[in-house]
Amino acid sequence: MSWINILNSDRRKNGKSDQHPDELRTELERDYDRILFSTPVRRLADKTQVFPLDRNDSVRNRLTHSHEVSNLARSLGVIIATKHADNVINGIRDIPAVLAAVGLVHDLGNPPFGHQGEAAIRKWFANREKIFLSEFDAKDKYLFDDFLKFDGNAQTLRLVTRLQMLNDNYGIDLTYATLAALMKYTVGTDCIDKSVACKKKHGFFHSEAEIAKNIFNKVGLSIGTRHPLAYVMEACDDIAYATIDVEDCVKKGLASFNDVMGFMRNHYPHDSIIQEIVEKSSEKYNEYLKADLSPHELNDISIQRFRVFVISQFIKSVVKVISDKYDDLMSGSLNSSLIEISDSADLRECLGKITKQYAFKNRSVLQLELKGFNTITELMDIFWFAIKNAQVVQGGLDKSEHPYARYVYSRISENYRRVFENPTEEDKKLPLEYRRCLLLTDMMSGMTDSYAMNILDELKQYKTHDLSLA
Repeated sequence: MSWINILNSDRRKNGKSDQHPDELRTELERDYDRILFSTPVRRLADKTQVFPLDRNDSVRNRLTHSHEVSNLARSLGVIIATKHADNVINGIRDIPAVLAAVGLVHDLGNPPFGHQGEAAIRKWFANREKIFLSEFDAKDKYLFDDFLKFDGNAQTLRLVTRLQMLNDNYGIDLTYATLAALMKYTVGTDCIDKSVACKKKHGFFHSEAEIAKNIFNKVGLSIGTRHPLAYVMEACDDIAYATIDVEDCVKKGLASFNDVMGFMRNHYPHDSIIQEIVEKSSEKYNEYLKADLSPHELNDISIQRFRVFVISQFIKSVVKVISDKYDDLMSGSLNSSLIEISDSADLRECLGKITKQYAFKNRSVLQLELKGFNTITELMDIFWFAIKNAQVVQGGLDKSEHPYARYVYSRISENYRRVFENPTEEDKKLPLEYRRCLLLTDMMSGMTDSYAMNILDELKQYKTHDLSLA
């Protein structure tokens, strides 16, 4: 692959760049701005990163996480452009721009309540698998895997290419370069392969399969390979949540700075990188002990310094892997993530174990995760009743149908309803039941944490009967 293909600045809508002659930004720089000012980005401020419904403003949400990933990716983009693409026209601007854009957009499709939200959606469909499959022809049953394996990555592509409508069916019409670099996973549910980095999950639903093929073709790739900058975005995502989750554990009081140091010191005594970070972080802690700080302040400033050391190490490791594996990276054939094959792989593993021990097993976290899980399950019951029973006719809803179904259906976002009610020629090839399921997951994924709870309270007020799926 060449950088010319990789940085393809054409857009799907017109098949070419739509840059105005007086525009000083490059097309790829404009992508970041389109994303930043879109409504789904603002919604990320009220979506869970790790800790659901947290009232501590210093604890990350999806928006702060996305900004941090974007910042790390942009910084790595400058390094890549300088070391490996200094002869590419606008490379020093476009490579950081693409990475900043995909860092910001990569979590837009995630439902409320973090990974528990995805798990709740998958579980809801799994519990009703026989009912749904009875509605599909035998040749179409494979399509239902899109929902049994529902994933926010595929929803993100659907959102930016279809759902976040301006005035047509092209979403926010990002460039081919940005769309390709966004796709961490590059196959549908029928080609998942856990042994290959870009095939561990599906990166698009069958409803967007043709769009995905077109995107890959335009940047010189094929389905099942990965855009080089997608590896970089993935590494930045790994760095951000591995490091920040530990920092947030300490900020929430679920662990102390010394708990973290003790875990790293005792569980990875022979890893020189980990022990060097522990040593440097502990030295800073001892310096801060001499200041007039409260225990809370001491923990806070020490874990912040720890975060600086950790991120610096990760960046150094990723830069080395990019240089060592540059040819594999550019061909899109690297079968591992950058962190996995770096000298900081054990550091990443260690941080994950700390978060698991001190956060994911904490009773308060489990309690809030359960609340989010139950909220999504109840909402899906209600919205499915509406989608199944509110009959769409020309010009709106058939008023002869159940009034509760009509009311709930009206509460679904207009964008999502418009895509469902006005199918493209490709959509018409898909079973109606599949498109109904898409409408349900579109609505669930678009909600924020607080909106999900508030609309559930609202809709339950009017529910006067059993919402049977039979």
